[in-house]
Amino acid sequence: MSQPCSKVVKLSLRKRIQCRMLILRRWFQRVLDRLLICSLGKPIRYRMLPHATMTSPSLGGTPVGNFTPEQQVTPAPPVCHNRDVESSSDLVSLKISLLGDSQIGKTSFLVKYVGNEKEQEALQKKELNLMYKTLLVGGARISYSIWEVGGGNKSWDHIPAACKDSVAILFMFDLTSRCTLNGVLRWHQEAIKWNQTAIPVLIGTKFDDFIQLPIDLQWTISSEARAIAKALNATLFFSSATYNINVNKVFKFITAKLFDLPWTVERNLTMGEPLIDF
Repeated sequence: MSQPCSKVVKLSLRKRIQCRMLILRRWFQRVLDRLLICSLGKPIRYRMLPHATMTSPSLGGTPVGNFTPEQQVTPAPPVCHNRDVESSSDLVSLKISLLGDSQIGKTSFLVKYVGNEKEQEALQKKELNLMYKTLLVGGARISYSIWEVGGGNKSWDHIPAACKDSVAILFMFDLTSRCTLNGVLRWHQEAIKWNQTAIPVLIGTKFDDFIQLPIDLQWTISSEARAIAKALNATLFFSSATYNINVNKVFKFITAKLFDLPWTVERNLTMGEPLIDF
């Protein structure tokens, strides 16, 4: 009987020691807390900052204070031509991006749509351009802020700022240059890193020069363009800024798609005419 009793005594002694250690730890923790409070002096009070509405330049608004979110992302601010935008509560601001190699007619396409051809020469020298177009649709005013990435080597740095929050991305190529069509795949690959929800549109430019090519070459380029458009799940338009072919129709298509309007684009696969395929 002596052995079980000794075990009971040892267990009881351990419990007492553990309880005392726990009491000592709590007391020591309280002392540390008081010392910390005394060292800080007065209790810290946090002041609530006044609420500031930060409107990104990409949405056609004016930045408040020193907050310019898009400029923090963009190495250099875009050239902004805000001719038609007015600050109003009933204005719906949406962003569209234009991507593609240099010298393919992106700036001419943009200027033709916005209608400010006097500024085209200045725009062509920039790596990132921003222009606005305001529309009246069903009693509501819609402002498109259109971001055009120049296409040179340095312009790749502007893709994140140009593509973020865009509702549509126009991937453009020169119909007379097949290498610019293949370049669309690189632009698309980079764009989807920053935006996977935008409406993709594939646009072939310089249709007026394209129809001067041999018919067999026209057929080859058209077939390749349709195949890439299908791979990107994009609607394909052949266009010409010089003769205003399908320029406005592209943006009508985007507007109808965004706001579920009854207007629909008609497919045109007739060789020798500006193709529309989807």
